Order: sequence, then C-alpha cells, then structure tokens
Amino acid sequence: MSGLADRLRALLVAGTPSILVTVTESQGSAPREAGARMLVGAEDIAGTIGGGKLEWLAILRARELLADAGVEGAMDLALGPALGQSCGGRVELTLRLADGAVLDELTALEAAARARRPDVYVFGIGHVGGTLLRALAPLPFAVRAVDGRPGMLDGLPAGIEAIAAAEPVDVVRAAPAGTAYVAMSHTHALDYAIVGAALRRGDAAYVGMLGSDTKRARFARGFLAQGGGETALARLISPIGGKALRDKRPEVISALVAAELAVALLAEPAAEVAA
Repeated sequence: MSGLADRLRALLVAGTPSILVTVTESQGSAPREAGARMLVGAEDIAGTIGGGKLEWLAILRARELLADAGVEGAMDLALGPALGQSCGGRVELTLRLADGAVLDELTALEAAARARRPDVYVFGIGHVGGTLLRALAPLPFAVRAVDGRPGMLDGLPAGIEAIAAAEPVDVVRAAPAGTAYVAMSHTHALDYAIVGAALRRGDAAYVGMLGSDTKRARFARGFLAQGGGETALARLISPIGGKALRDKRPEVISALVAAELAVALLAEPAAEVAA
C-alpha cells in the first residue's frame, strides 16, 4: 500500500508542481477524517479527501493556485444544499505547494502510520490464502504470509512480508501482542496447532480458522481436553467470514474475511495519511 510520499517524490524529481490538500478539521457527517490528504497536479490527482463536489472544488482551487504560482490557501466548506451535498457536516482544508519540506512531512507521517498498522499473520498460502493476501494488500495492515512449503511464498502482493517457517507455531509464539491470526494451512492438524497456540497467548486481536462448524467442533474438543479454557475458546472465529453467505469461492471468502478483519482491527482507526 503506497502513499502520497512516493508520488510526491516522483513529481519533484520530474519538476512537476503539485498542491497538497489536507483536511484540517472535520465536523458532523463529513466524508473523511481530519488528516486525509490528496495531491493535486495540473493533470492528475493522488489520494482523496472524500470525493463529490467537496473534492471537485478543492481540485479547482488547487489548480488555481498552481496557475497563479500560489504557495498556500484555505477553504471552509459546509456540506449542505448549497454545495449540492447532503452530508450535513463541515470541512476545513489547507492547501500548500508540495515542496521538499512537505515531502519530509509526508514521509514521516506515513512511516508513523505504518508503525501503527495492526499485524495480520496468514498461515497457509494455498488457493484461499493467496486470494486473501490480495484482498488484504490495499488495507492498512502489516500483513505477513507464513508457509513452510517450497514455492508457496513466491509472487506475493507488494507489501506482504514472507515468512518461511517449518514450525508455524514458533511464529505464533514470537508474534507481537495484539496480532490477528488466520489459519488456513494444508492440514487440519496444523491449523489446530496454530489456533491453539494463538488462543493460549491470551493477547490476540483476532483468531480465525478456515473450515466448517464440524472442524471447529473437533478443534474445540481437543483444545478443552488439553487444558484450554472456555473463555479462550470463545474468542475463536470459525468458520471465518461469517455465515450470511454459503458461497465457497476463494474470492468471496477472502472478501468476507478481509471485512471481518477490518471490523476487528480498525474499530477505532488512528488518523493516517491518505494513500
């Protein structure tokens, strides 16, 4: 998941001027939070501050600044009928010529945002695991793909870290507190070991296992027989992706699991630089 800093760096190298538009205050039902940003050039844009007429007016103002060789500006917009939007909120924007100092600020902000991203470990990169990684790649997570089989970690989406592990349970034990674990390996026994280790840690943000109600019941019997607690077991999400759909296509399962992880991990999102 690339950010605005990379785009601005390329523009500066090419000598192409642009304006950084930032939401500095957001009230009511505004489409984006304070801190959302976009870069506006004479011919293109990167990022978004919410779309609609709000964004269109900001783009127009930014291009006016570029045409007039302006350095900065501000906008205060009520998102009501006069603007052709019914959000009912209010947004304040700042506009700045995107120079080297702005690049330094964006680079630092994006590095800090990356450091705050929740950790998601996906165990088993088969037909569902690979599809899930593609679904997770654009999201604000630090995703790690774990598999010990030769070739399974080749060709991962950009930004996904590969962990070749003969003993995936050791990876679970070494993971940071607050990690999300998704088990979808090539054997039930390995999934059970991964999930059991994650539940016993007691600090996981999410523990999910691909499979059926029957698979979950078999795991539960073994987990409890080995001394696992009911409280820990209750944290297991399995089947993953919910039961609203019975569609077993990998792409559908992956979309549902990505949404499930977003709800579990981004309930109180930190302000982040818009990508």
